[in-house]
Amino acid sequence: MYYSSANVSERQAAPPSLAISTVIFALRPSATSGRPTIWLPLVRRIREPFKGLWALPGGPLSHDESLQDAAARNLRETTGLAPSYLEQLYAFGGLHRSPTQRVVSIVYWALVQPTEAALADESENVRWFRADRLGELAFDHHAIVEYALWRLRNKLAYGSVAYHLLGEYFTLAQVREVYEAVLDRQLDPANFRRQLKSTPEIEETGEYLQGGKHRPPRLYRFTGRPGLDPDNRSTP
Repeated sequence: MYYSSANVSERQAAPPSLAISTVIFALRPSATSGRPTIWLPLVRRIREPFKGLWALPGGPLSHDESLQDAAARNLRETTGLAPSYLEQLYAFGGLHRSPTQRVVSIVYWALVQPTEAALADESENVRWFRADRLGELAFDHHAIVEYALWRLRNKLAYGSVAYHLLGEYFTLAQVREVYEAVLDRQLDPANFRRQLKSTPEIEETGEYLQGGKHRPPRLYRFTGRPGLDPDNRSTP
């Protein structure tokens, strides 16, 4: 365990530090089943505290930038990712989340499509991990990821989840795979298809997915407003 050289009284007198972190979820195929699963990029810490452990992308807040601008900048500098939108997830400010000083983290999150995720700068210190198979992370970042997954599962009623993870056009089977990846359980295809087709913000495009061996499935699109808020609700 790393301990700051500052004594206890100095640490208690110092004002809290404000930091920004980001949780980015994307679909990637499972190495065993090939089915879509939820992944996120993590960054290996190269200095204390928690040197060598993986952590969420992030960093300090500058005096001359907004919270969202800081989140976008930190994410771009550490991973190369630049999602089309970032939304504030929560503020984490536990008294003992850092061994050096009091740190309050403002966490942003986003869902990105596989084409966006493929642009991430992977290296020895930047890597994608399955969200449900994480080891020990720095600070309280494991709890932050768990909270983000909980929020995502509760937002599956919002039609924009499929839009952000799959792209503008998708099949009903692809949407079902998104739900199964987030919920970590299989769903009845017939029931899911019937319920999803009745949602108002997902409509047929008149086009079909080409390239398969069987009858091409219909393509659909999300017609609601992008984002993960209750205004985009459509319950399948």
